[in-house]
Amino acid sequence: MSRLIECVPNFSEGRDSAVIDAITATIEASEGVSLLDVDPGFATHRTVVTFVGEPEPVLDAAVAAAKKALELIDMSQHQGEHPRFGAMDVCPLVPVAGITMEETVEYARTLARRLGEEAGMTIYCYEEAALCPERRNLAHVRAGEYEGLAARLATPEGAPDFGPSEFNPRAGATAVSARDFLIAYNVNLNSTSTRRANALAFDVREKGRMRREPDPLTGEIVRDADGNPEWIPGSLKSVKGIGWFIEEYGIAQVSMNLTNTRVTPLHVAFDECVDKARARGMRVTGSEAVGLIPLQAMLDAGRHYLRLQQRSTGVPDAELIKIAVRSMGLDELSPFDPRAKIIEYAIEDAGANPLVHASLAGFTEQTASEAPAPGGGSVAAAVGAMGAALGTMVANLSSHKRGWDERWEEFSAVAERGKAAYVELLALVDKDTEAFNGIMEAWKAAPEERDAAIQAATRVAIEVPLRVMEVSVDCMQVCADMAESGMEASLSDAGVGALCARTAALGAYLNVRINASDLKDEGERKSYLDRAGDLRSTLEAREREVLAMVEAKLA
Repeated sequence: MSRLIECVPNFSEGRDSAVIDAITATIEASEGVSLLDVDPGFATHRTVVTFVGEPEPVLDAAVAAAKKALELIDMSQHQGEHPRFGAMDVCPLVPVAGITMEETVEYARTLARRLGEEAGMTIYCYEEAALCPERRNLAHVRAGEYEGLAARLATPEGAPDFGPSEFNPRAGATAVSARDFLIAYNVNLNSTSTRRANALAFDVREKGRMRREPDPLTGEIVRDADGNPEWIPGSLKSVKGIGWFIEEYGIAQVSMNLTNTRVTPLHVAFDECVDKARARGMRVTGSEAVGLIPLQAMLDAGRHYLRLQQRSTGVPDAELIKIAVRSMGLDELSPFDPRAKIIEYAIEDAGANPLVHASLAGFTEQTASEAPAPGGGSVAAAVGAMGAALGTMVANLSSHKRGWDERWEEFSAVAERGKAAYVELLALVDKDTEAFNGIMEAWKAAPEERDAAIQAATRVAIEVPLRVMEVSVDCMQVCADMAESGMEASLSDAGVGALCARTAALGAYLNVRINASDLKDEGERKSYLDRAGDLRSTLEAREREVLAMVEAKLA
């Protein structure tokens, strides 16, 4: 597996496209990284850039971009709505694949050191990369912003973690971190009042607001016995927020950072803002995601809003995303393109072109060509995916049938199972071809390593079709459930789905057998063949039951 890190530098320039283009050009020119997103904001005077790659190339690209930012941005002239203290204001690293948070922390600290040494930048480390506990919170690290930086650097407690302690008026300072996915999210209001937007931000953000005396004239801050202000927590955990007015759109927004979407998901933050805004006489009109957003956040939101409508959640991801976009108004200010805005899709589009993204005609023609792959294993997985899709279709139609409203959750659960089956079978289409290519590569290994490489690749080439057989069992069960209890008008569809599941399993069984013949370990070979044989027997017996049920109901 590739070791992938996402880097999300924020630059204090959101208005001059020539400057933004010059900075991002250094990233595009960096070998081994893919520039995924450039999101400038005029009112915030800030651009959020997202790129991804192996750790070492990512660090090289980040240093190159930082150097270019220092050439072109003069912080002494900067004004914007967003808190900031440097030309490259923040530069977080996020583990994406094949790498732990602990490893990402080390890379973040290496980046911080390099920015200090190679670019002469004043660097503070925060969040997971913080070198002292009090610097974990970015708000603490950036307290006083650019205007207070000179005085801060003159104190011992304000000394940076890396780089010079002398105030550089052009560059300011930069905060470097390692963190999980953070969603920068703005909720749009039918108001132009920054004060009202701030009040709403204080209602929802975890930190909340300072407690004040009830006297409407003085409103003095309430303090504890040690003289520290008392705080009234907001309603959303793991959420930071402020209110501001965005001149280019003529609206006020609640600007939030969702630092842990397992604690507060995107849709929960949106709905809470809707409720709290209504209580203050305002209305939420939409929202915007700044930079990229994880796929799971969008899928969870789509399912949430479908459940509120008592509709099946076992629909394709594209439909879930569309429901999420419409429900939260993510396209109110600008179009929301899932291929560009969702991190997994952006990474995927920057890389290889998988078979499953080919058209049906294209996949068929590739199979018919002189190339040995895709072959029977990929075709078997594709047929199984079609069978699972048919079972899912019957479940979704049944959940929406007039008169069956009280059964929507029953059918939704079946549709979710069917969707999980076809999603995995589609992935196995490409995995089967990759397994074949792995065997071809193993034959190219050095003579002393070739035999072990071939045996290892052969195991993969057996395990992939075995998994096709296992998932085909799930597919068959979905079709069986729908043949038994789904809407009768789609009975034949459930039957065809069962036939597809059996075909996928038997096709995969042939692949297990032919690949197992190349295993030298007889015990291992027998174990694989026994597992495949049991799965075949299960599928064939279940298919007979389903088809008998279909025939009886059609009679």
